[in-house]
Order: sequence, then structure tokens, then C-alpha cells
Amino acid sequence: MPDLLAIARQVLYDEAAALHDVAAALAATPDFERCVAAILKLKGRVVVTGIGKSAHIAGKIVATLNSTGTPALFMHAADAIHGDLGMIQAEDFVVAISKSGDTPEIKVLVPLLRRKGVPLAALVSNADSYLAQQADFVLHAPVQKEACPNNLAPTTSTTAALALGDALAVCLLESRQFSAQDFARLHPGGTLGKKLYLKVGDLSRQNQRPQVPADAPLHAVLLEISGKRLGATAVLAPDGGLAGIITDGDLRRMLGTNLADLQRLRARDILTPQPATIDVDDFAAEALARMQARNITQLVVTENGQFAGFIHLHDLLREGLV
Repeated sequence: MPDLLAIARQVLYDEAAALHDVAAALAATPDFERCVAAILKLKGRVVVTGIGKSAHIAGKIVATLNSTGTPALFMHAADAIHGDLGMIQAEDFVVAISKSGDTPEIKVLVPLLRRKGVPLAALVSNADSYLAQQADFVLHAPVQKEACPNNLAPTTSTTAALALGDALAVCLLESRQFSAQDFARLHPGGTLGKKLYLKVGDLSRQNQRPQVPADAPLHAVLLEISGKRLGATAVLAPDGGLAGIITDGDLRRMLGTNLADLQRLRARDILTPQPATIDVDDFAAEALARMQARNITQLVVTENGQFAGFIHLHDLLREGLV
């Protein structure tokens, strides 16, 4: 039985070493920066193409570009010469991925791309290849050997191409000052999207707003907390401002120490002043962070400094943020 952990570690070491080589190669040519500048000026799309495993890498790079503000399309190199070449428009930019840069499909495709007159970037391991020589920009991803023991299966080379594609996408993102809010607009679904766009007010406005005046008797406090089912009530000062909060935990602790004075107790006698608050326009993810930091299950929500309701941990659980 082979030493599987040793094999796995060696694969990772080989691929990590290749990424160091790719990073070093960036300094050897100005093409990467020129390529970024050209894409930033585009009025069209970035069309990424490849064959075999490079096609899978091309698809992932397209997905990353689209999600970070650079419109992109995937075109399979084999399908391109059977009609898909029609997706390329005059204002587009093509990135062709190939380890060798000399595959038959690429050699057929390149003259057709040159005839269309679109800029062409070659993401290649072999900088002396046919593809590299025909391209306007060479994105060099040098690879000494594949992680495969036979030096055949695309492993290290696909990792290098993928990483260089990520570097291209992030450089474009940074150059465009693409923000978290921009990212959220392109990722409205799932937990990631919710963390980036869901606001506290979106959730708190669905809840009831338990509140009592500062002079409310104990039975009124109990009814408000139990009736509104949020485990707490806000206590409002005579001017309408937030005086504090009373939770069901506060009530349990109070009942253990003030049994003789229940009839005389008022909300102001048992409230917690300066409770944890959050604004309606803050992100729901921030509400979760504050609850976790304080080990509590609800926050008072404010709007323009005034009491506006509650957000509860259950609201965040329901949205899948926890």
C-alpha cells in the first residue's frame, strides 16, 4: 500500500512550487499589466476558450470574471470551429488557455480569431508555442512538471492556469474599485448574498414591537413580553426615547429577589439601561456579530435614534445566516 499522505503532500508541494514560478514569471514580461489595461478599456466581453481540462479551467475563470464585474463568456475551442465562433463580436477580447499552446484545435482556431481582428491573450505554459507567438498578450504560467507521477495528467498546469486567471480577475476587480455592495448585487442568492445585502430593517419590520412606558407595572411588562413573543420589551421614557430593556431573564432574576415588592415594582425599577442596539440600515450579518460578541439573543433596533423594534437570533437562523 503506498504512503497516501506522503503522495498527497507531494502533490500540494509540487503545485505550490509551480505557483511560485508563475508569480516570478509575471515580473519577466509587461504583458500581464498590458492585458489588464486592455480589458479595462473593453466595450465588449472577455471570451475565454480552451480544450480538454483547459476548457474546465476556462469555465471557472469566466464564472469568476462575471461575478466580479467583468462580463465574460465561455467558448469551447472545439465547438468554436463548428459554429460557436459566432458568439465573438468585434469589441470582444479572447483569452485562450492551453498548456502546450500547440494543440490541433488551437492551431485551427487561432487564424480564425486573427481574421476577426479581436485582441488575443494566450494563457500558456510554453511561451515559445504557436499560440503564444500569435497572441497579442502572453500570460505565462510556467510548469516544470505535472503532479501526476507519469507527468501526463493535467494537475499542476491546470492549477497554475486557474491561479493566473484568478490573479487577472482580482486585478480587474481592484482596478474597477469593485465593492462588497457591487458583489452583493451580482450574488443576491444564498447565504453569501444575504450577508452582503440583507439589512436589519428587512427582518425587524416583520416582528412585533414590544414596548412599555417606564412607569408600567410588573403585570403589564409580563403581558407585553409574553404576548409579543420576542423574549424582551423596550422601556420608553416619557419623551419617547429608549430608557432601557427588560428581558425574560431579567424577570426571572427579579422574581428571585423582590417577591415582597411585586405590587410596587415598575418597569423603570428592573430595566437594563443602555441596551445593545443596532440601526435598521445596518447589515443583518452585523447584528449576528454583535449578538455573538455579547452572548445575547436579541438587539433593540433603532431608526434615526428612536426605538424601531427588535431583531432576534431566530430571525437570523431563519435566513440561514447562522
